[in-house]
Amino acid sequence: MATIAVTGHVNLTGASVAPVAQALFALLARHPAAELTGMSCLAPGADTVFAEAVLSLGGRLVAVLPSDDYRARIGQGPHAAAFDRLLRSAAGVEVMPYRRAGADAYAAANRLLLGRAELLVAVWDGGPGGRRGGTGDAVAAARARGIPVEVVRPAGAARQEPVRSARGRRRDGPAGL
Repeated sequence: MATIAVTGHVNLTGASVAPVAQALFALLARHPAAELTGMSCLAPGADTVFAEAVLSLGGRLVAVLPSDDYRARIGQGPHAAAFDRLLRSAAGVEVMPYRRAGADAYAAANRLLLGRAELLVAVWDGGPGGRRGGTGDAVAAARARGIPVEVVRPAGAARQEPVRSARGRRRDGPAGL
């Protein structure tokens, strides 16, 4: 049985989704469908693309929700329909014991993922991130535990990076993946 967890950027650009999906599909296809279990928090971006690849290959999806309010925080935006569909398709759902999403809840979800995974797939630009519970944190924790990490960073992939305007307001702009 191959249990593979994912971590990665939530803010992939639209043009990045197809190359990331192709890379994830190729990586996951190395494992027989009957033996493939993918674990994902179903966040927008990398987690969702990974979960869809697992299911399209006939693998088993386990959703790990960081908190009780995780779905509510997604709201009714563009990601909501994909989240709901993937959650319904999941063979198992684990909800961390936190009422509200935040760094503690995300770090706990990462610990659960790493406690069960034989491999961590990171859709990641290699940056330190600096956020507890974020992609860089999950990669560092996996490496510290001796869990193999496979970084997926296809050519041309990018993420929307929050940047500040001249007035100090946040806006999104492209950054390399």
